[in-house]
Amino acid sequence: MTMQTSAGPTQKHAQGVGIGLRHAHHDAFMQAPPPVGWVEVHSENYFGDGGYDLHVLDTVRRDLPVSLHGVGLGLGSAAPLDESHLARLARLVERIEPALVSEHLCWGATPHAALHDLLPMPLTHASLAHLCARVAHMQDTLRRRVLIENVSTYVRFRDDDYSEAAFLAELARRTGCGVLLDVNNLYVNQRNHGEDALAAMNALPPDIVGELHLAGHRVTPAAVIDDHGSRVAPEVWSLYDAALHRFGAVPTLIEWDTQVPPLDVLLDEARQAHERMSAHA
Repeated sequence: MTMQTSAGPTQKHAQGVGIGLRHAHHDAFMQAPPPVGWVEVHSENYFGDGGYDLHVLDTVRRDLPVSLHGVGLGLGSAAPLDESHLARLARLVERIEPALVSEHLCWGATPHAALHDLLPMPLTHASLAHLCARVAHMQDTLRRRVLIENVSTYVRFRDDDYSEAAFLAELARRTGCGVLLDVNNLYVNQRNHGEDALAAMNALPPDIVGELHLAGHRVTPAAVIDDHGSRVAPEVWSLYDAALHRFGAVPTLIEWDTQVPPLDVLLDEARQAHERMSAHA
């Protein structure tokens, strides 16, 4: 691995609890920064060369650290890596100087089409080697460490060689990347696959976890769906307490992407996370 890291003069560190910067709240952010530690955006929404959304992000970054969270690179895809996508991300990283950069443990493309979804990878020796090469290339291109997020899944593969936690731990060991641990996804997978979320958490070395996500989910007769459209459930708050105990006061995001509520609701969720984080300090 030849990854180098760089930090610009205006780069800030993410600390405490952040929220997603969503279009519905742009006006509020432009009037005055809300009382949060940092903000996160989906990288692909800012790949253009201009426009009001990018203007808002440029303005917000003057006051708050920014995390760039990718949803479209599809690192685990067997199709060739989209180098133009990675180049656009590199330009955005150079412009915004984010505190954190992350992507998902997933695939999302065939040689003929982008599927625009976070699809589960087989957790095999071969897919680990494939993903290690992709993550190393991403880090070399961006000249910084990236975080890879565990995803909610609705299938597991019979030929898996690793648990998801063991896969992520080995990926981090081989590439130097970190882990973005989505606590809600741990709970969703526990419900859907009968997995032990606490055991998965305890299988991750504490020093590789660089960010935590909290979100809501929807319970259906068929499965628990990770929809990011409601408040954090009590069971997920309990897992978050366990995560704080194991990993410490890791930067934590309140993630809400569908049926986005008024800003005050997000700030209330952030307040609850902050209180729990303070209790573990």
